[in-house]
Formats: sequence, structure tokens, C-alpha cells
Amino acid sequence: MQKRSWKRELPLHVMILPGFLFLLVFNYLPIGGIIIAFQKFIPAKGLFGDQDWIGLRNFEYVMNLPNFDNIMWNTFYIALMKVILGLLVPIVIAILLNEVRHMALKRGVQTAIYLPHFLSWVVLGGIFIEILSPNDGLVNRALQSFGIEPIFFLGDNRWFPNTMILTDVWKEFGYGTIIYLAALTSINPNLYEAAQIDGANRWRQTLHVTLPGMQMVIVLLMVLNLGNLLNAGFDQIFNMYSPMVYESGDILDTFVYRIGLLDAQFGVATAVGLFKSVIALVLVSVSYYIAYKVADYRIF
Repeated sequence: MQKRSWKRELPLHVMILPGFLFLLVFNYLPIGGIIIAFQKFIPAKGLFGDQDWIGLRNFEYVMNLPNFDNIMWNTFYIALMKVILGLLVPIVIAILLNEVRHMALKRGVQTAIYLPHFLSWVVLGGIFIEILSPNDGLVNRALQSFGIEPIFFLGDNRWFPNTMILTDVWKEFGYGTIIYLAALTSINPNLYEAAQIDGANRWRQTLHVTLPGMQMVIVLLMVLNLGNLLNAGFDQIFNMYSPMVYESGDILDTFVYRIGLLDAQFGVATAVGLFKSVIALVLVSVSYYIAYKVADYRIF
């Protein structure tokens, strides 16, 4: 019986093997490199060579950098606003789409807002650089037609963080909308009929039927997104920022890239990465615990 079961399940194990190898090579094997955070690492000596152990000095060096507090604030602010708007915008759009009765129009809008999710920030970064250009960008041309002075969205510290937040929400809200639309299909239509009989208009039906019906999904996604509070989006910011906006746009990931790969301070960069990973682990653990308590969510 066990032999038959193994033969039946063998194709499933073969299917999961590439994903397992990917995680092993790119997620688990690099964990050994954590030791660099506690060394004065010299690449010529090799990872397991006779390196000088310096304890927590790399962490102390990072914490005493004059701009580290600013980098932490940029990371937290951009990531937090992305999480908040990444929850609110898809909910609103999903509710609005749910009211559309023309199915061809509804599917067309769903497809249009979902497509940016599949585009790389390498591509979108170049597009936004052109669109938001202060000289001949489409957005600034529109502003000038209303008598507004051109805005340097990607070169002004006042505008850069919010530009990152809004462009990321534009790219990803279509994906979240699909999830909430799926949640809306599970609401019993009889609840809407009962609300109509009680005299509730569309607004009150949304407040008292639609939103409560989506409540568990909203709470679950909100809690699970807590683990992303230090993930402000390296690929997006790296492709769109410049030294002019380091003050407001430099985040932990871009800082690690510059200090590690460009300045060759491998021990310091690893220390920053380990610091972020430990905090992310705590946030993810807390978020899953809250999800289990609030929404009865289990990984297994």
C-alpha cells in the first residue's frame, strides 16, 4: 500500500524538487555568510579563511553612522505607507468593480489594472523617469497647462518618497483587487436582499453587508503585511533614485548595496542585512501569531 502511494505521489515530489533546490541554493546555503557580520572580512582569505573576528564592532559602526537614523526612518515610512495604501486602494476598487454589471467592461478593467503587476521595475522605472521628467515629462506638461510650475518628482526630497509610494500602489493594487473580488463572491446574496427589504441603499449595503463580509480577508492580509514593514522595495527605488534624493529615498536595502558592493565594506553590509533580517523575523512571527488569534490562520 505504501509502495503504491509513493508511486502515485512521485510526480508531485518531482514537481516540487526545482522549488526546493532553488530555496536551498539561494535561501539556506547563504546563511553561512552571516559570520561575515562578525569579522573584518577580507575576500582574498575566503569565507572560511583566517579572518579577524571583531565581535559586534560592525554593528556599532553602523549604529553610529550619522545618516543611519534617517535611513531607518525612510525605510519605515515608505514601507508603512505602501502597506496602508496597498490595503485601502484594492478594497475600494474591488467594491466599485463589484457594482459593475457589464461583465465585458468589468473583465476589461480587471485585466488592465492587473497587467502592471507583471512588469519589472527595470521597465517601469525607465517609463516613470520619462513621464515624470521636469522638462518634457507628460505629468509636468499637464501641470503647466494649469499654470503649475514643473515638479522634479524624482530629484526633490519633498516629492520623492510619496512618488515611490504612489507608483508602487499603482503597480500592485490590481493584484490585491483580485483577492478582494474573490472574497466578495463568498458573500451570501440573500444578505443584500434582506438589506434592501429593510430599506438600505447601496452605501448602507456596502457598510453593513459588503465590508463585514470582507472583514476576515482584510484582517488577514493586514496582519500578514506587518512582516513587510522593513521591505520598502529595493528594485523600485534602486531604478529610480539618485544621490540628490539619498536624504529622503535611501533605505536599508539600497544602503547595503552601496556600502557592500560599491564601497567593499562586506562585514558592515552583512551586519546591516542581519539586523534587518532579525527584525523582519520578529515582525513575521508576531504577524502570524496575530493572524492565528484573529483570523484563525495556520501555515500548516
